[in-house]
Amino acid sequence: MTEKFDDTPDQDDGEMSFEELFESYNDNLGQELAPGDMVEGKIISVGRTHVYIDTGTKSDGVVEKQELLDEKGEFPFQAGDVLTLYVVSLSESEIILSKAISGAGKVALLEDAVQNRTPVEGKVTEVIKGGFSVDILGKRAFCPVSQMDVNYVETPEDFVGQTLRFLVTRYEENGRNIVISRRSLLNEEIKAARQAFFADVSEGDTLQGKVIRLMPFGAFIELAPGVEGMAHISELSWSRVEKPDEVVKPGDTVLVKLLSITPQDGQDLPKISLSLKQTATDPWESVDAAFKPGDQVSGKVMRITNFGAFVEIAPGVDGLVHISEMSHTRRVTRPEEVVEKGQDVQVVIKSIDMDAKRVSLSIKDALGDPWTGISVRYKPGDIMDGRLEKRETFGLFIGLEPGVTGLMPVSVLRNAADAKSYDALKPGDAVQVLVQQVDEENRRISLAPPDQKDIEDWKQFAGNKKDKPLGTMERVLMEALNKKKK
Repeated sequence: MTEKFDDTPDQDDGEMSFEELFESYNDNLGQELAPGDMVEGKIISVGRTHVYIDTGTKSDGVVEKQELLDEKGEFPFQAGDVLTLYVVSLSESEIILSKAISGAGKVALLEDAVQNRTPVEGKVTEVIKGGFSVDILGKRAFCPVSQMDVNYVETPEDFVGQTLRFLVTRYEENGRNIVISRRSLLNEEIKAARQAFFADVSEGDTLQGKVIRLMPFGAFIELAPGVEGMAHISELSWSRVEKPDEVVKPGDTVLVKLLSITPQDGQDLPKISLSLKQTATDPWESVDAAFKPGDQVSGKVMRITNFGAFVEIAPGVDGLVHISEMSHTRRVTRPEEVVEKGQDVQVVIKSIDMDAKRVSLSIKDALGDPWTGISVRYKPGDIMDGRLEKRETFGLFIGLEPGVTGLMPVSVLRNAADAKSYDALKPGDAVQVLVQQVDEENRRISLAPPDQKDIEDWKQFAGNKKDKPLGTMERVLMEALNKKKK
């Protein structure tokens, strides 16, 4: 007789059949969570359109990948990262998750959102008095203008039509009075972004930032949400800058070097010092290779002081034209008499001090010294045309050409036949003079009134010439030709 074995579990022994276990599993699937619950889950895998999350329950969660993209449209996560999400709905096979309660949830979840500070999605429908009307899960909610952003809202109309995340701060009268805030949520995100920023940077790093506002002393640059640094005006450019808007404007994206992070007493955020210019090479490193004393270069007058003018001869490289180096032709008492800010000028490099980063320049050397070759252009006995520049007790100063002035001593003037005619002269009046003596080394020319015979002899002498140099560079050329013929 063959013994038969019954494999049906004895219901009295407390054990469950396979069918009962399977049914129990299905009954409890995902029951550990409910819509509106917050979940901290680890990414299991990343698909093309969805991300799968370990919810810590019998069912895995799934969230749309599009929801997790950053401001640049990139997906910044990978398998193993932990995300904080909210349960939107549950099914037999999966748990639908989201960064906020959205339309997929139920209106009843709003009360839970108030208690649990769960973000909800809402669409801004219109601008109303004092704020915005926002559609939250089919309910009309009010967001005060001060709670729409962390910054002052200048153009409220820009928010209309946008779908944003909010926190419900008040839910009354069965949903007839709902007040929401986006600012609170942004502050939480900014706090997290700040912590991540400071954990990842150090002094000396080169960072990308956005210019958010300008002050007379520098530019404030946003490095991360809620994190600002300041680039002092002296750190905006290697060139001298008088106003920050000469270099940057609000909204510009710039590269900066992080100079220092300094804690401030009584404040949550440290002081951050930045530099734009230190992301580029110091132009002084190549000055000695690009310039040498004696070079004549062009430059722009950047600033004027009592003692001279600073001229930029290359971006970030300024040289000083001392007031004594501004003119051969006149005595300069104020630099503004010769140059003005922004003017392009020709200069000669006199010296370069690489250690002190100083360049000495000269405008007058670039123009040339009018006294050079004066003894060739002016000979004793020549009769020249001049103009009275000024009258002194000891004589008359008479200009012969720009930068060349001769003196007619009063002792010589007294012996002139027509001395009274010279008494009637006013500054700027034309007058003929006789060259008596030329001292090129000491830059002096002595003059005298010519008599009629001198004038006639000079006219006869000049008339025998094929040309009439009369104090021009032609005389220099003629002297050189005569010497060559000899």
